[in-house]
Amino acid sequence: MATSAAVLEDSSLLSRLDRALLPLERFMALLSGLAIFSLMFLAAWSVGGRKFLGMPLLGYIDYIEALMPVIAILGISYVARDGTHIRMDMVVSALRGRPLWFFELISVLLMLLLIVFLTWGAWEHFARSFDCARPLCSRDSSIDIGLPTWPSKLVVPVAFVVLAARLLLQAVGYGRALVLGLDNPVAVPLSISVAEQARLEAESLGGAD
Repeated sequence: MATSAAVLEDSSLLSRLDRALLPLERFMALLSGLAIFSLMFLAAWSVGGRKFLGMPLLGYIDYIEALMPVIAILGISYVARDGTHIRMDMVVSALRGRPLWFFELISVLLMLLLIVFLTWGAWEHFARSFDCARPLCSRDSSIDIGLPTWPSKLVVPVAFVVLAARLLLQAVGYGRALVLGLDNPVAVPLSISVAEQARLEAESLGGAD
């Protein structure tokens, strides 16, 4: 399940790297949200054109397929940073201190290893479809309107590289907490209560006035 989490900050190098990566993650999440938002206009255009003009949007399915990697993957590093991604934490949530940091470190390292292999595979998949000796630099395209597929395929390794950087920072954060026995390490998502979440939101709204 997804839990409410907070990421602490301080003046350490790890925290500065965490904050330096965050704007890129927010930008990528914004692009993902805009892609979701654009689906409404594509659907309205296609349905409205079919109903009133007898001419639906040409290549509607092609556009949706091209947007799917942007919607599904581009914002993954942002939610990984905050710990708001879906996870099964019934056992881990009962742990505290070094046992918690140990299990979190192992899980992050396993995810990092998986993402490294997925990044390699995704890049190879992109490379097979990209060839600037061909029109639009594309070796393959969508069926209906011939939309090049390599931009959508490039989204996946790019998103995975950013996610790998995020997981590496979190691995260092959990490793540091494990070695030093920290209660509240920086640059990693820390579970907080509903009351604490409400307090933080109230403080953020108060600071905006």
